[in-house]
Amino acid sequence: MTSAVIVDAVRTPIGKRKGAYAEVHPVDLSAHVLGALATRTGIDPALVDDVVWGTVMQYSEQAGNVARNAVLAAGWPESVPGTTITRACGSSQQALSFAAATVASGQQDFVVAGGAESMTRVPMGSNTGGDPNPPSVLDRFGVQGFNQGVGAEMVAEKWGFGRAQLDEYAVRSHELSAQAIDAGAFDAQLAPLAGLEQDEGVRRGSTVEGLGKLKTVFKEDGVIHAGNASQISDGAGALLVATEETARKHGMRPIARVHTVAVAADDPVIMLTAPIAATAKALKKSGLSIGDIGAYEVNEAFAPVPLAWLAEAGADMDRMNPLGGAIAVGHPLGGSGAILMTRLVNHMRDNGIRFGLQTMCEAGGMANATIVELID
Repeated sequence: MTSAVIVDAVRTPIGKRKGAYAEVHPVDLSAHVLGALATRTGIDPALVDDVVWGTVMQYSEQAGNVARNAVLAAGWPESVPGTTITRACGSSQQALSFAAATVASGQQDFVVAGGAESMTRVPMGSNTGGDPNPPSVLDRFGVQGFNQGVGAEMVAEKWGFGRAQLDEYAVRSHELSAQAIDAGAFDAQLAPLAGLEQDEGVRRGSTVEGLGKLKTVFKEDGVIHAGNASQISDGAGALLVATEETARKHGMRPIARVHTVAVAADDPVIMLTAPIAATAKALKKSGLSIGDIGAYEVNEAFAPVPLAWLAEAGADMDRMNPLGGAIAVGHPLGGSGAILMTRLVNHMRDNGIRFGLQTMCEAGGMANATIVELID
């Protein structure tokens, strides 16, 4: 089967909750990166066969098919369709997997994969009017409900991570993000909006001592607090996907090949461990080892998640989230998969890294893992 490629990838700077994008409708947030992607690649939007968009809270302003509405808001031809999907936090990473499969199979030529979330305007949890888990599910696992924060506490306990270690990791995230911003590492991938030129959430000068003053949230004597968890944010990202032959036929130079995709699931109570299984599955399918991967983006939903992944994967700390992560810049749910992939492929191109891997934990105990290969 012909492989799919990422022709280009673009994202907004990530905005803080009630920050720069507080007055930006999530459809307009989405439309902004669609427009930027068309400008960057020079593609006639009429050639786009579909837009596959990840959005988690499909309610209120994010109801009614964000993808299709974003196409219309971007001024693209009425002939361009769109569909909105959810796989919780991995929604736009899954959008890329769907897009890659569709073009690789020859069903479509150009697909835009991406996602967006305005956690300011459509708060997390606002789309549930009742408990989505009936007694048949809760009784099976002997719980009254599922909670990611509680899961993070369970991960920390299982792997023996103390609060100081988690806070040190959080400080690392802020420091690396600040360094990346100062070095201009993100400049070429950003489509500024509403006056925001860079990711808004970075706290320069963050210290372990300062984080130590924050109250834990999910367990009185626990280790998880606002400072070592991902920030609530707004943002969007978009990737143009095609086969390499189609891209070059239209005068486009792709960045990376979608080498291997995998999705896995694990215990829904601890919830956050599936990136370990998804990574193992992707590596086995690809024939690669963790040592072959030059950079990994492991979403920083909570500090224990990438640290547990690191321990189980036998990976190199220096290759993991080398530009910081969601603890520093935020995690706009449905947009994060596309944002992380945009960061990853640009980092690979900037540094001549052949293989990169992206993975992220998802509600329900799931995870996606995607391996991409730089195109010379």
